[in-house]
Amino acid sequence: MTDRQPSFTTSLISGGIAGTSVDVALFPLDTIKTRMQSSQGFIKAGGFRGIYNGLAVAAAGSAPGAALFFSTYEAMKGELVERLGEERAPLAHMGAAATGETVACLVRVPTENVKQKVQAGLFPTARAAGSSILAAQGPMGFYTGYGTTVAREIPFAFIQFPIYEAMKKHWAAQRAEPLLPVQGALCGSISGAFAAAVTTPLDVIKTRLMLGDDGAGGKYNGLVDTGKRILNEEGAAKLFSGIQPRVMWIGIGGFVFFGAYESCKDYLMTREEQ
Repeated sequence: MTDRQPSFTTSLISGGIAGTSVDVALFPLDTIKTRMQSSQGFIKAGGFRGIYNGLAVAAAGSAPGAALFFSTYEAMKGELVERLGEERAPLAHMGAAATGETVACLVRVPTENVKQKVQAGLFPTARAAGSSILAAQGPMGFYTGYGTTVAREIPFAFIQFPIYEAMKKHWAAQRAEPLLPVQGALCGSISGAFAAAVTTPLDVIKTRLMLGDDGAGGKYNGLVDTGKRILNEEGAAKLFSGIQPRVMWIGIGGFVFFGAYESCKDYLMTREEQ
């Protein structure tokens, strides 16, 4: 695994392949997590039935979302490390990851809005969910929860990517040679699982906002209102609903994601050199 800066095209292609690999392979865990976080409760939201509902829309959005993230992340990382210096590399990784997540959410949030409504059994198909959102709220309805998603993704990225980059650097220094893609994948898995556990409350709030109904016929109103209502009405433990499948999904997914990304990146960079 090389430490050279990949080109924009290499990052774009590698990120797209990595994102699709994870979302398709681990989709059932994402569905279970969504249903556990739903205000209806796990069983009413579908239980273990139809755990692949919404897969098509997730697959359609995963490649462009991941591609946008990594192309932005790699470009910003190189620029920020150069400006801030190697001694402030963790700050550069945080800034690059935050920028990448903000851009990627332009694709990720509309996909999530449709996908989660299908996963929770609110609509039978992605087409029906999309049509309902458009009719009720117009095009901007697809961006319900955008601010909350970004508010979840930025802390996640702040935690995951400095740990990921530091682990890779430390391990490579111990080996006195670049890491293999599988070793980079392990770093991504560990850092992702830890970040997933810490940011679960934000994920619960994001899910509730996207699903809309609070379970009593009312609506949630923004990040703070949703968090307070869950805390007051259902207890603090509810903010950690779905933590097990979320940590498992992102832990395993991090291994697959970063493994696919690093492998594809190395292959494409080698081809560029030839």
